[in-house]
Amino acid sequence: MTRRGLPSRARFPLTSVSKIMSTARTYGFAIVGVGMIAEFHAQALAHVTGARLVAVASRNGANARAFAQKHGVLFATTSVAALVARPEVDVVCVTTPSGAHLEPALEAVRAGKHVVVEKPIEVTIERADELLRAAENAGVMVAPIFQARFGEGAMTVKAAIDGGRFGRLVLASAYVKWHRAASYYTGWKGTLALDGGGALINQGIHAVDLLQWFAGMPEKVTGFTTRRVHTGIEAEDTMSGSLRFTNGALGAIEASTAIFPGSPRRLEICGEHGAVTLDDDRIVRWEFREAQEGDEAIRASREAGALGSGASAPNAISITGHQRQLQDLVNALNGGTRLAIDGREARKAVAIVRALYTSAARGGEPTDV
Repeated sequence: MTRRGLPSRARFPLTSVSKIMSTARTYGFAIVGVGMIAEFHAQALAHVTGARLVAVASRNGANARAFAQKHGVLFATTSVAALVARPEVDVVCVTTPSGAHLEPALEAVRAGKHVVVEKPIEVTIERADELLRAAENAGVMVAPIFQARFGEGAMTVKAAIDGGRFGRLVLASAYVKWHRAASYYTGWKGTLALDGGGALINQGIHAVDLLQWFAGMPEKVTGFTTRRVHTGIEAEDTMSGSLRFTNGALGAIEASTAIFPGSPRRLEICGEHGAVTLDDDRIVRWEFREAQEGDEAIRASREAGALGSGASAPNAISITGHQRQLQDLVNALNGGTRLAIDGREARKAVAIVRALYTSAARGGEPTDV
């Protein structure tokens, strides 16, 4: 594979750090919400050059203090307003439930802070757009967490697509056949208001993002949802959808939390000149009509990848993806470069999800994205 076909490493976090850091500053990060995913942010920030965790907030004061003590943070509060008023806070990581991202993010951007927002950026297009408008008016960055794009496997596939190796794309599909125990669905999970839906918007959202990154936006979708095992939740535990992309390719997406024992997230990209399969971030199929230098090395690499898998447990991912994406933000702040993934890009996944849900609510009626 030629160097021209590979993603520019200046767009990603791991190779340009030393050059940027020669004239760099350190940024103070804060975290709002101290649930499971906040641990990944805190641990990742400890490995990001030019970042320092300086404050945390949670509605539960005891939880905020315990989290702060664990990570050596001096300021803990129950007030987002108090947190964003701190002059040492430059960036706020919003790790609240999905449908509660907007309010703390708005407080942060209106205080002039950059924001990192966990996936999905919000649960409706309207709420996502409100945040993006506020950030644009305030002149601050919105860095949405889609760490799967920072995997070596995902970047390799994207480079092959951009380099034209597939020719015309024919089929582009994603499968998220995961397992979650009944005990997973407590609190806000599986609720329409705070989760925004079920297996598609929560567990499937990274596959949706990767699929549109690889194949482009679909123009029309059909979807079906059901509750097969987790019948006590409001949202779906299983969905299936079909997609027609603007480039003419077709595709499918399946997402479930009802399957035992759970399988790696799989993306299949098929074109007139080649086909690739990506299991989590591991390339398990790499076949092209015309061979190029590096193909054998890619096929020979069968490591599980650095990002881990959430197929059977939500905490089974590694911090590597978050670390890379947070480093990308710091690099952008210090170098004045564009984010590898910005808020407008994250909005696309929400638009696809909402169109699939609309179709499902209408009995599978084809729906424009």
